[in-house]
Order: sequence, then structure tokens, then C-alpha cells
Amino acid sequence: MVAVVTEDTAVLDRSRLDRLVEVLIGEGYVVVGPTVRDGAIVLGELDSAAALPAGWGVETGPGRYRLRRRRDAAVFGHSAGPQSWKQFLHPPRRKLFSAGPDGEFHAEPEDAPRYAFLGVRACDLAAIKILDKVLLAEAHPDGSYARRRRRLLVIAANCTEPGELCFCASMGTGPAAGPGYDLGLTERIDEAGHRFVVDIGSEEGARVLALAGGGAADPDDVAAARSEVAEAANRMGRAMPSGDLRELMRESRESPHWEDVASRCLSCANCTMVCPTCFCTTTEDVTDLTGDHAERWQHWASCFELDFSYVHGGTVRTSTESRYRQWISHKLGTWQDQFGTSGCVGCGRCVAWCPAGIDITEEAAKLAAVRE
Repeated sequence: MVAVVTEDTAVLDRSRLDRLVEVLIGEGYVVVGPTVRDGAIVLGELDSAAALPAGWGVETGPGRYRLRRRRDAAVFGHSAGPQSWKQFLHPPRRKLFSAGPDGEFHAEPEDAPRYAFLGVRACDLAAIKILDKVLLAEAHPDGSYARRRRRLLVIAANCTEPGELCFCASMGTGPAAGPGYDLGLTERIDEAGHRFVVDIGSEEGARVLALAGGGAADPDDVAAARSEVAEAANRMGRAMPSGDLRELMRESRESPHWEDVASRCLSCANCTMVCPTCFCTTTEDVTDLTGDHAERWQHWASCFELDFSYVHGGTVRTSTESRYRQWISHKLGTWQDQFGTSGCVGCGRCVAWCPAGIDITEEAAKLAAVRE
């Protein structure tokens, strides 16, 4: 749903956050938020706020991600995990249609859950807005995405503790969540208690907040929350090099640095699978052993796959060098030409989940250095 940002603020104490989740479930929303599972903070359906990762943080580095215990009970005191909200709006795999022996085609009925996303970071909110540009394009909108997006309620979480791999400030996407949320939370824990300063961004956000019982925010508390978020911009673990990245990618097409990257890149496609804005898909047809039943499925694809650039006669990008160059050049360069924005939001996921520890900010900086 469309959020209209207002100047209204409120405050929720920790128990009222629990109540907010109860209200959302009672109102028919499927609440999705961060939770601890399988040694990571992942995104999943929440049946209560008790499932939130209270007291957990993360340590990240190139090719490294580890949970760590915090000294407090913060529920949003962690940076991006291996999953993004994209998987709920643009599923990694879905059936398009099936056909039987009678030759009749049957479109797959699709349920569009009424999602409430709890704890969306500024970078991920920016990623959703980018996906909107791609998948809600007027000429050819993605119907599945549109149905899910139309029913979505977003509760953002402003960042006050950026991670070691975060660089949203240099991409202009954070740490404060921009327009597009229904409620925006800033978590604060001090001698006054555990609470959330709430920015109200839409009428629906105001309605569910009222049901949860949020109180009036103290102006000093609001000012302190704003200051903490602003200060987080100075404590990013990474930064993309300044300058025109689109021009850098264009001028670096024949750079010798691509050979160096190719010597390390495994073409595993991890970076594209964890990226919150990569949207490419392909289709496959499957049939049972009798041939009486066939199905067509859509699933995520990656420009690191050898078959991704296949055309009649062969594959265009046969080398790792050409595939990595395609990915980063599109992400930082030609995405601007297509959609008027960069395809990178500075979440750092591609760095953390690259088994070779390749860092997109370092590679961009090296390309800039080689050009000079």
C-alpha cells in the first residue's frame, strides 16, 4: 500500500511491540520479520514478537557471517542476513501453469498473502522501491508481484548500528529509511528503558499503531533518535568510491582488472541470489514419466550462469571475466540507463556471502585506481 510520509511520531515500549504483532495478525496480516534459525538471522513468518532475535547481533566480513550475543536485548541490533524481502514479493520459484493429456492449459491459482514486513532496513526499503520500478513497469507489469505488493504493509527499522559490510550511506539509501514505509521504528535502549520511536507514514500505519496502544513521543526522545540514526552514517564499515559509477563502468570495459577478479570469482552466483534487487528469472518445463502431465515453472536466474547468455548458436559470455563484468557493470552502470537508479543499495550481502570474499566496493575502487 502507498505510504504518505507525515511528521507524526509516537513511541512504543517493548511490550507494545509485542502487542503490535498481535494486532497485525488479528487484522489478517502475515507478519514476516527477522528471527534466528540455522545459525543466522533469517526472515520468516512470526507468530509473536517473541520470535524476534532479541539480544542477537552479527559479525560480518568478506565471505564471513557469524552470530554473536549482544549485551542488551535489542531486536533490530544486527545488519543484513542472507535473505532479503524480495523472496516474499518475487518468489524464487513458482508454478505458472500446467497441462493434462486433454491438451487443456490451467493457470496456477496464486494466493497473494497480505504481508506485514517488520524490521525493513533503509537499504531494503530502497531495494523494494527499485523492484517496483522493474516489476511494476506500466508496459509489462509482473502480475504476481503487483498483487503481493499492493497488499503490503511495511514497518521499517532505522539503523543506529551499521555492520562491518554496510555502505548504504555512500549509495544514498540509508541509514534512515526513506519514504515508502507505513511505520518507521528507531530502537532505543538506555536508562529510560527499551522503546521504539515511531514515525507514522500512512493512514494504515496510524490505524494499526492506535490498536497497539502507542503513546505520544517525547520531543527530546525523537531528537535523540534522529541524531543516532544520522550519526550511523559516519560509522559505515564500507564505502563505494565517490564519483560517477556509471561512467566508471563504461570506461572500464577493457580494464585489465577483470582478469584479476576472474582469477578469484567462482561463478557460483551467490552474489545474485542474496542481492535484494536482482530480478532475473527463467522458465523450465517439466513432465511426469508418462507424459500425461506437464508444468511450466518460473525461477530465479543469474547472469553468472553459463546458459544465461545463450542464444541460438551458443553462449555469449563464456568466461568468468565476462560474466563478472556483466554483473557489476549492470548493477552500478547500465541499471541507471534502464531504471534511473543504481541497482546497488549498499546492504553488503554480496560481500558477506561470496565464498571467495570478493568485495564490490574494493573492486569498484580498484577499477577507479586503474583508470587514473
